[in-house]
Amino acid sequence: MSILLWLWILCAIAALFVLFCMTRLGVLVNIDTPVYAWVTVGPLKFQVAPSKPKKKAKQEKNHKKKEKKPKEGKADVLEKLKKIPKPSMEDLKSAYHALWPPMKKALNRTRKGIKVNPLSLSVTLAGKDDPAAAAEWYGRVNGAVWTAMPVLEQLLKIPDPHIHVGVDFDAQKIQVRGSVGISLRIGTLIGLGFGAGIPALKWFLAYRKTHQTEKIQPETQSPAQPAA
Repeated sequence: MSILLWLWILCAIAALFVLFCMTRLGVLVNIDTPVYAWVTVGPLKFQVAPSKPKKKAKQEKNHKKKEKKPKEGKADVLEKLKKIPKPSMEDLKSAYHALWPPMKKALNRTRKGIKVNPLSLSVTLAGKDDPAAAAEWYGRVNGAVWTAMPVLEQLLKIPDPHIHVGVDFDAQKIQVRGSVGISLRIGTLIGLGFGAGIPALKWFLAYRKTHQTEKIQPETQSPAQPAA
């Protein structure tokens, strides 16, 4: 009886794990002012942005609590994110060469298990401050889109993509509008994590270490002594 009981327990665990891996996740982002975002887990759907306004009474209570015991958890997280160095063009190139091969291999194994629908984006670059740089970035972005999209359409399921890139030489800020939706099963996400997560972590640790040493070196160098 004990052996049969353990077999039933193992079968139940295996069935639950299969159902868990078959559960579908989804993210839908509507890029506008403000940005709207929804997350779906199976049949459930949650709006994550913008956050719903709280009642005034709750806000007053929270405000009083914050005055008595200020919480610095969120501030600490934001400060840590600000300390992460911004990647340069060389960093982006190294990330591409380090991460794209394992990511491509992992996506090949999913056999178009990731669906991107909708994919409708309009990107308008700002060229008022530096028209030459805006024109250069226009060429780079267009080249990246036309190079990446055929490869992505082979690896992902993208029924009806629409991407437009333009330049506004009278604008001072870049404008991005559109909507992007991504859905996949949890099992597919786990597979991607095993296939590309470790190389991504190694690259990020090396990237952070390199930039930390660059900051430390100028500080540790002794000032030049005046000539006698």
